[in-house]
Amino acid sequence: MIFSEKLQILRKNKGLTQETLSERLGVSRQAVAKWESGQVYPDISNLIQISELMNVSVDYLVKDQDCAVNIRNTDDPDTEELISFRLEANVNTYAGFMNETRPSRPASHDFRYENGRYMYHDTYVGGERFSGEEAIWKDGIPVYAMNYSGRVTGDGFSGNFLKEALRAADRKMPYRGPEIYSSGEYTYRCSVTGDITWFQGYEEIYLKDAKVYECVFHGGMVR
Repeated sequence: MIFSEKLQILRKNKGLTQETLSERLGVSRQAVAKWESGQVYPDISNLIQISELMNVSVDYLVKDQDCAVNIRNTDDPDTEELISFRLEANVNTYAGFMNETRPSRPASHDFRYENGRYMYHDTYVGGERFSGEEAIWKDGIPVYAMNYSGRVTGDGFSGNFLKEALRAADRKMPYRGPEIYSSGEYTYRCSVTGDITWFQGYEEIYLKDAKVYECVFHGGMVR
């Protein structure tokens, strides 16, 4: 993942527009737009400001990575088990139209799935604008959690397509959906920085060339 992609993800996860970010950095909105399109690169003073605002290192910003979503190369069986269960729970709850349970909060939508030592619970509120959290427990102890918030941004959004895309998540991208997924006139895209231990990401759906949905999310392993 290159700088321009990282900057877009970090900005959107902070809930900032290009204009707001430019004001905080003391540059023009056009400068931010050029950074995010990869036309130009910020100077070192701007990089330092960005790193401080986004709580990441300058080293992280300037070093290109192969979509830093890749799960850490580790033989840790607990991590591998967690990823496998997350993918299993994904297709057996919201994305798979399965295992909806009683609301845990007023007007919330909840999904729960258990297998062996693991239990998954997803809860969210809202509809066209929504926020929620999913978490995983092992032997009754929380080991993973993720918060997400999204909204419909245009006409033609399909909840069924979103679920279809989420069911296509794989071991490289076990957080929400895959990097890219298309069906008919719809295209889903997802970008993530970090790994399963600590990550943040952004997903969006396009109907032809028009964006109709977006969602930001962040999370990781807990202890």
